[in-house]
Amino acid sequence: MDRKTLLDRAARDAESRVLLAHVLDKAEQCRTRNMPTHTDFLSPAELRDATELLHAAKLHDGWAAVGGYDRAERRMLCFLPDWQEEPDLADCMATLRVHYRAEEGITHRDLLGSLMALGVVRAKLGDILVSEASADVIVCADASEYLLREWTSAGRAKLSVECIEPEALAVPELKVKEIRDTVATLRLDAVASTGFAMSRAKAAELIASGRVQLNHREVTKPDAPVAQGDIVSARGLGKFELTEVGGLSKKGRTAILVRRYL
Repeated sequence: MDRKTLLDRAARDAESRVLLAHVLDKAEQCRTRNMPTHTDFLSPAELRDATELLHAAKLHDGWAAVGGYDRAERRMLCFLPDWQEEPDLADCMATLRVHYRAEEGITHRDLLGSLMALGVVRAKLGDILVSEASADVIVCADASEYLLREWTSAGRAKLSVECIEPEALAVPELKVKEIRDTVATLRLDAVASTGFAMSRAKAAELIASGRVQLNHREVTKPDAPVAQGDIVSARGLGKFELTEVGGLSKKGRTAILVRRYL
């Protein structure tokens, strides 16, 4: 399949097309120069689109999605030449630890806002892991020196920044709540009703308003089908995974297990 056809089929809009064209460029650079290449950080939705594009282009190996730790949400695609088996993370990303006083109550939004104010685009930033008096931030390697020099505040809070080894990352404990229920149908509104603890009618309204994503893509149809392993998220409400789909009850309802991330 030629490049234009690939992009026509995979791109959802003009912005998506530019991103996916960039992914193909990085893959081609790696192939022609036999040198490692990588993208900037991709959101889960962008990564899903890019992965589907690579599979459509029959590029099933020779690349990896890495984010600095196992559960990373934001990841970059690393393309590997035939002489390299795994990405060299030191070549493409850096890990920073930013310190502040615990009483400042710094949040993820505060840190991200201060980085945007410095002119750092979101694609240069991986996950931001916030603790009580510090936060670990994964960034593109080419942005690290600038941040070490210029990132000195978040609002009125004073910051000090240092580079740390990836092994020293303070990854928060994953907290989940398991919910067992039965649903009349595996429609998005029915499953979201369980996952977000609301009525099915309210879940349908939430979906129709454009606030819900299924596997990192916006869905506005309450009757969209949901399958085991799917991830459902909603702005302001978090996300959950449909972990298990069981059999039918005597009343014809389907048993499900949902893992809601807290």
